[in-house]
Amino acid sequence: MEVIIQQDYEQMSRTAARIVAEVLNTKPNAVLGMATGSTPLGLYQELVRLHQKEQLDFSRVTTFNLDEYVGLTVNHPQSYHYFMHEHFFRHVNVPAQNINIPSGTTSNYPAFCEWYEKRIAECGGIDLQILGIGSDGHIAFNEPGSSLTSRTRLKTLSKQTIDDNARFFEHREDVPVYAITMGVGTILDARKLVLVASGGHKAKAIAQAVEGPVTSMVTASALQLHRDAIVITDEEAAADLTMRDYYQFIYAAKPAAPK
Repeated sequence: MEVIIQQDYEQMSRTAARIVAEVLNTKPNAVLGMATGSTPLGLYQELVRLHQKEQLDFSRVTTFNLDEYVGLTVNHPQSYHYFMHEHFFRHVNVPAQNINIPSGTTSNYPAFCEWYEKRIAECGGIDLQILGIGSDGHIAFNEPGSSLTSRTRLKTLSKQTIDDNARFFEHREDVPVYAITMGVGTILDARKLVLVASGGHKAKAIAQAVEGPVTSMVTASALQLHRDAIVITDEEAAADLTMRDYYQFIYAAKPAAPK
């Protein structure tokens, strides 16, 4: 696992966007795994800038989102369909038919989850998966206790997650109790993982994920098992890392990429 500690949120976002751009420049038809939430917003804004100002091309890209709330229509302002189109897809040139986001209103969730897994496989698997991290260390909606080999499925949200996400809804009781989510095993199948985290409220989760034991109680800790996982944080999110000086030394000593 590579840990990159940046000065602030903006620098963290630019660094993550550069990694995504490098994948696209190497493989223009890459399959990208997308995440929602407040943390990836800066990453998406930088990718939009790269598309509009530096011609970063998404015309051959296929995308798969991590998750979606159950019960929210695609036009609901708190749905992840709405989030992705508002903040990313309507600003870049990903073909509409190449965008895949779990359905929160399907009539048959087991069948849809099976289809989603098959669709990822049909597209050749995910080349780069973008991830955020919950305050309890979860990735996607794989709450504490989720199997580290889990696949796309229906998941009941924890009280912590509902509390954390209540700020996006008018009332706490409006937060959905269920979500459809890629499993930890699905995420680990991606060829490259990039997890972004910002703020002191994520410091404990980052420390547990990066330096703690691999455990289903902190599903982000499964990234330790991945062959190519990159964790990018700002200074505040890295505050509890005991090896932070070493991570910074490694990053500073890394050879510059050829131009």
